[in-house]
Amino acid sequence: MAFESLSEKIGGVFKRLKNKGKLTESDVKAAMREVRLALLEADVNYKVAKDFTNKITERAIGADVMESLTPAQMVIKIVNEELKALMGGESAKINFASKPPTVIMMCGLQGSGKTTHSGKLAKLLKNKNHRPLLVACDIYRPAAIEQLKVVGRNADVPVFEMGTESPVKIAREAIRHARDYGNDIVILDTAGRLHIDDELMAELENVKAEVNPSEILLVIDSMTGQDAVNVAETFNSRLEITGVILTKLDGDTRGGAALSVKAVTGKPIKFAGTGEKLGDIEPFHPDRMASRILGMGDMLTLIEEAEQKLDAKKAEELAEKMMTNKMDFNDLLDQFDQLQKMGPIKGILAKLPGINASKLDEMNIDERQIDWCKAIILSMTKEERAKPGLMNPSRKRRIAAGSGRSVEEVNRLIKQLEQMQKMMRQMNSKGKKGKRKMPNFGSLPGGGFPGM
Repeated sequence: MAFESLSEKIGGVFKRLKNKGKLTESDVKAAMREVRLALLEADVNYKVAKDFTNKITERAIGADVMESLTPAQMVIKIVNEELKALMGGESAKINFASKPPTVIMMCGLQGSGKTTHSGKLAKLLKNKNHRPLLVACDIYRPAAIEQLKVVGRNADVPVFEMGTESPVKIAREAIRHARDYGNDIVILDTAGRLHIDDELMAELENVKAEVNPSEILLVIDSMTGQDAVNVAETFNSRLEITGVILTKLDGDTRGGAALSVKAVTGKPIKFAGTGEKLGDIEPFHPDRMASRILGMGDMLTLIEEAEQKLDAKKAEELAEKMMTNKMDFNDLLDQFDQLQKMGPIKGILAKLPGINASKLDEMNIDERQIDWCKAIILSMTKEERAKPGLMNPSRKRRIAAGSGRSVEEVNRLIKQLEQMQKMMRQMNSKGKKGKRKMPNFGSLPGGGFPGM
């Protein structure tokens, strides 16, 4: 995940500060030198890193901090506040036009993920009850129009194209089409290049002049590090972008672009791409990202993702079965399916407070574990899934052979279900003494999945 190395190094600095009963000015300055070095290693712009640590030092050596009972916590609070400010402070939303359609012009270098993220943004807006229209304005890259059609089909969003007509004409006609067919948002997928040149910029300037977009969003690949900031500066100087979409924040990126873009361009990061699927895009929240970097987790995003991706009806049915102690392997299979909808296990755990990169490594999580558990359940007969008590040694051996797993793993999965049933019996017996409350079953008890 992004910021792993930075988060670990800043965490080390804070740990050393916490070990000191009282902080001196030299302690703070030494700590900020380490933070600055960590930022530079994360590919943060040098001037941004210097200004950032200078602000923290200036605030941290004030009397209020030095005389507080827990000076280290005050320094951490200041770092958190300055990190949020560095990335924009408040979440930036899309500027919708007062009269539809709202035109969003997507721009960026070739290979940055512009076409894919046009589709991701369209799907996100469609899920919020808008009626987006994707427009193929990239007439140069081979198969660009076809790629947008595939993305639009997968997102269930219409695509407007006019072959190799001029992008200015395509954009103009697309807006007319949107007005005629009731599309309230038009997303222009413009052409990119392998590098910035005058021809590309002139074309984008012409499209902008013709349609006067409400939003000009620059798509940046966060894996490009410091170059991403240089690209943002150039595009902003020619087009006056309104915001940035930062892609691949789920990858092994150092994260410097996210911490530098706002400070260098003055334009906010509005969305972040967090995976390869069309649903893997989320609004960028500076406060939540600061919490992640400082190892405080991101529970709000985790809750929002759960609300969007999990089946509320199935969750209620499962909770009811648990309350009446009737949970079986069919219910466990449903729970595994729901969990996989949330994305990779590491991504879920990384949003929990106190879980940093080193702790995730120590857990030795294998994402295939859920599939192996599902294979074990799917190798059972319908009767065995519904009546776990039927399990005997011969059935276990057959299930192990059918799933390609070991008898030990089959036993562990059976044990997991038994532990959940036992926990529910205990909760139900306690619930009889007072008002029974619906419990929160966010994870399996007993140490996770077989083999973990």
